[in-house]
Amino acid sequence: MTASVPGRAGDRPSPRSPATAVAVRGLFPIVIAGALIATAHALAAQPAGGSALAFALILGGALGVVLQRSRFCFLCHTRDFVDRRDPRGLLAILLALAVGTIGYHIVFGSWLPNPVPPRLPPDAHIGPVSWVLALGGLVFGLGMALSGSCVSAHLYRLAEGSPVVPFALVGTAGGFVLGFTTWNTLYLQAVSAAPVVWLPHHLGYGGSLALQLAVLAGLAALLWTRRAPSALSRSGAEPSLSEIVRSWFTGRWPYWVGGLGVGAIGFLVVLRLTPLGVTSAIGSGARALGTDAGVVPRRLEGLDGFAGCATVPGDTWMTPNGLLVIGLVAGAFAASFASGQFAPRRPTLKDAARGLGGGLLLGWGAMTGLGCTVGTLLSGTMAAALSGWVFGAFVLFGTWGGLALARRASAR
Repeated sequence: MTASVPGRAGDRPSPRSPATAVAVRGLFPIVIAGALIATAHALAAQPAGGSALAFALILGGALGVVLQRSRFCFLCHTRDFVDRRDPRGLLAILLALAVGTIGYHIVFGSWLPNPVPPRLPPDAHIGPVSWVLALGGLVFGLGMALSGSCVSAHLYRLAEGSPVVPFALVGTAGGFVLGFTTWNTLYLQAVSAAPVVWLPHHLGYGGSLALQLAVLAGLAALLWTRRAPSALSRSGAEPSLSEIVRSWFTGRWPYWVGGLGVGAIGFLVVLRLTPLGVTSAIGSGARALGTDAGVVPRRLEGLDGFAGCATVPGDTWMTPNGLLVIGLVAGAFAASFASGQFAPRRPTLKDAARGLGGGLLLGWGAMTGLGCTVGTLLSGTMAAALSGWVFGAFVLFGTWGGLALARRASAR
């Protein structure tokens, strides 16, 4: 038998083909980064608000990279602890909250040196606390368990080629429309008279900061004591320096990097823009479509008076929040392609059903709760708003219940 000569037509790919694939995989993210920078430069040249739009796009790209590479996902982190008693993901969320809490208190203290009621920091995610907020968080948590992610994780998984995400985002928009149709009733029944509780009003900035950090430290200690030793055990020898460097381009980043990165980006966003959130643009687009179709009431009682991720009529994507979301998807796409985690596949009917059903719950919960796990939970809690803590607690309850129902269904 005659041996084939590498490179001849009809032969198998040469051993250099994987290296070529890696080179292409590394070049494509550079192209995306260049496109983001060029677009940001063009936006910055606009006479009115251009610098804010450019900053949002670039910071969104950085957020997408951090979310995708660290696999920062509220559902996944909760499921890891529920199923395997692995607390690292939830500890990363607590770290993000701690870093953001310090940053937000510094910024708000400079904006509003004397936190006297009823004054609030501008655009802060500080909302009314009522049973409607709790219900929104519960439904949002169920939607996470059903669809497989929260809204922010769906956005970075869109860049990985997930077959569920397109349906989940369509379902989320539909859930917003459904939320708008129920908003006036809920607002008049409970939201309009609900208290808006901001901890610095009662404790000052120093007391609020100390209380929040103490609670976060207590929750971290509780999670650590409930950990399973097997979930944290490391097999084999300590990794070499080259293995550590290589892990930043394959696999996933350490949990703590995700928590630190999300907290730092949350601080930078509130320093230059409005507090971090990812649903305002989606909700605003759904509101415009629903209003034009005659499904959404043209008058939504009290809604436009709320800050945070509350939807607003007008332009949807040429806003800081819209460009942050666009940058997030672009950054996540670059990261997933560079790490070899871009793996699209054809969706099944089950994928479509999960995405649409879970997305509908996500959208209704986010609209009713005036934000999602990024806006109301992260930004609200960092801002020392009681609404952030309440929403987060009920999201956790809803997620736990949804996971329990899924386990029962699979056991049948």
